Amino acid sequence: MKNPLPLFLWPRLTPLVWTVCYRNLVVFKKNWKSNLMFNFIEPVLYLVAMGYGLGSYVQNIEGMSYLQFVAPGLVASSAMWATAAECTYDSFVRLHYQRVYEAITATPVSVEELIAAEMFYGAFKSVLYGSVIIVVLCLLGLVASPWVLLAPPVLALAGLIFAELSMVWTSFAPRIETFNYFFTLLITPMFLFGGVFFPVEGLPAVVRSLSWLTPLYHSVALVRAFVLGAVSSSLWTHALWLAVVAGLLFNLPVRLMRGRLVK
Repeated sequence: MKNPLPLFLWPRLTPLVWTVCYRNLVVFKKNWKSNLMFNFIEPVLYLVAMGYGLGSYVQNIEGMSYLQFVAPGLVASSAMWATAAECTYDSFVRLHYQRVYEAITATPVSVEELIAAEMFYGAFKSVLYGSVIIVVLCLLGLVASPWVLLAPPVLALAGLIFAELSMVWTSFAPRIETFNYFFTLLITPMFLFGGVFFPVEGLPAVVRSLSWLTPLYHSVALVRAFVLGAVSSSLWTHALWLAVVAGLLFNLPVRLMRGRLVK
């Protein structure tokens, strides 16, 4: 019989959570080159095509070149794609095909600790892939401030939200093909209208309001400010939005996945 969960569940950072994260990291070490290259090459191609190619035909945006504008956005979006893929396709494979979740929950690891570990590991992938792109920006001379050191914590916070949203979808997904809807209806629109390629202020009011409600919009605003050194008190609004939403959403995927795993 299932024990009821409290309405709000604060993340339990027990040693078993980190044990599951370490298990995923050990598996990742076996194929990290192919995974990292795929998530590394694509943002770099976007950077070259959009920043250097399209950017040569675009006037300055908000006092910066188009390359300077789009590069930090690609850091945040690369992190989003990495986490979404980890907590949808990869999590579903562990859940449905490999039966890894069943094996782990047969040990002293609880369902709550397992799902928390999956989401924290997803956030780790966000930091990893976003940081790799930041290194590329440093090598290209596109990082203007030591404030960039605060970008990884932003990627971790935004990555936790993307992991939570992805695990919610995974909790309902009957087949792996179902994730096509998630990426088409949620991730791709955020990528296009989250402020990565152009300021959202030029969009219609309804679309602009929807953009403000996405975690990518706030992540892009913070990363762009830290990369360019344009730090102001207004950034607290973006940081507070990410922190509050990450905390409020945490219980939902844990509760839903518990309902799927515990019969």
